[in-house]
Amino acid sequence: MLKNIPTNLSPDIVKALMEMGHGDEILVADGNFPSASHTDNTLRLEGQSTLEVLKSILYLMPLDEYESHAVLLMQPKEDEDTPDIWNKYNQILKKTGNGHIPVSTVDRFDFYEQAKNAYAIIATGEQSLYANIMLRKGVIKKGEELKC
Repeated sequence: MLKNIPTNLSPDIVKALMEMGHGDEILVADGNFPSASHTDNTLRLEGQSTLEVLKSILYLMPLDEYESHAVLLMQPKEDEDTPDIWNKYNQILKKTGNGHIPVSTVDRFDFYEQAKNAYAIIATGEQSLYANIMLRKGVIKKGEELKC
């Protein structure tokens, strides 16, 4: 066992986060997202919510502050309301020091296309609709290194 690794992240997810470089993206997908058909690197966490997985990832991984679309959501249909879970995502972004990073949206089919280029897709059991969230990895700035 290791200390300070969120217990809801599997070893494969921690490995993927370590392997990712600046600009690589990881998708935290809800239970309805067709994860397996969009990547060969599906990491399964069906027992977890996207909210808990997002908190844990942001505990470990910096977001890209230099490019737009560091946080990307799938737009609902025009006649649908903004998903409630998006407010919770914004709260998590603020609590993790990422509130300054803009959240972008794209339509469903553009989101699917971008997901095919993600480094990995984490398939959760999230039941909220439009709960897919793509994260672009940033860099660790001088002074943010681990303090051992």
